[in-house]
Amino acid sequence: MLSLQQRSRPPLVVILGWPREVADLLQDFQSDAVTCYQMDLYQADRLREELSRRGLSAQVVSAADLWDLPPDFETGLFPASKGVERSLKIDMVEQAFQVLRPRGTFLALSPNPNDQLFPALLKKVFGRVHASPSGTGSVLWYRREGDRPRRRHEVTFHARVGEFPSLHFLSRPGVFSYGRFDEGARALVETMQVEPGDRILDIGCGCGTNGIFAARSSGSSGSVAMVDSNVRAVALTELNAKANGVGRFEAVARAGVEGFSEKSFDVVLANPPYYGQGTIAGLFVERGRALLRPGGRLYLVTKQPDLVAPLIVDHFGSAEVVERRGYAVLCGRVSA
Repeated sequence: MLSLQQRSRPPLVVILGWPREVADLLQDFQSDAVTCYQMDLYQADRLREELSRRGLSAQVVSAADLWDLPPDFETGLFPASKGVERSLKIDMVEQAFQVLRPRGTFLALSPNPNDQLFPALLKKVFGRVHASPSGTGSVLWYRREGDRPRRRHEVTFHARVGEFPSLHFLSRPGVFSYGRFDEGARALVETMQVEPGDRILDIGCGCGTNGIFAARSSGSSGSVAMVDSNVRAVALTELNAKANGVGRFEAVARAGVEGFSEKSFDVVLANPPYYGQGTIAGLFVERGRALLRPGGRLYLVTKQPDLVAPLIVDHFGSAEVVERRGYAVLCGRVSA
């Protein structure tokens, strides 16, 4: 049976994958002509650290789309880890076709030895597929033949809160709340208090729903900054803010919550991811407190209030809790 290294020819692009997993794959590759594509700046930084720690050489690139990279790769390697959403797998396979040279090889690593998605998907995109078992999973591959049009996996959804008219949002795979207004985000928007003229910061903005709803309440005299480590999310946020008529806004891609002036916001919104909730929520709370003006409010939605509430108490002195839609919306206030 041919190894991954024997099936691969440089230049190679590794598509997503957890940092340690990608570094493990590259450990035995002899070529320096390796590019690692990551959609998330935080993950990209972790991958650079892991590669540096092991003395491995590879270029790490972050972009909203894989096909933003030049179509100049002989091999595309996609470690489709457990937990990667189905729609993102489909999106990455179709985009991988666009960055391969003619006769370039696409390799998908599935953790499932009886994978049902990739065989049909690769046959649809590449025409046919080869497969073989690999440890506890399977390797599927084929070469690029011919050409095919680009296809974006986009879903537009509408959301309404209160008596305001509904807003519409464009969403894409790999960004939080694909194709729907998340119930936790809705609980946050229904609970937050935003006044005309408020300056708002939406941390972990996703496709921009929370910040855009808040901007509508703050009016033409207010403003909103929306930040996310996911480059695709920020691109969608900018599109959605313009499409929904938000006047004063900025959409920023950053690995952390840095680069904003302290005590410059009236409202901070946060919907931290459930994985690593304590660490990420702690960062959002700490930075949110530093960025709030006197009288400012932090609103954070979670399903783990027992874990997160003490973090807010540590930084604000107290935490208000509103139970809504199966979530807890925690509020910390800065003394006026």
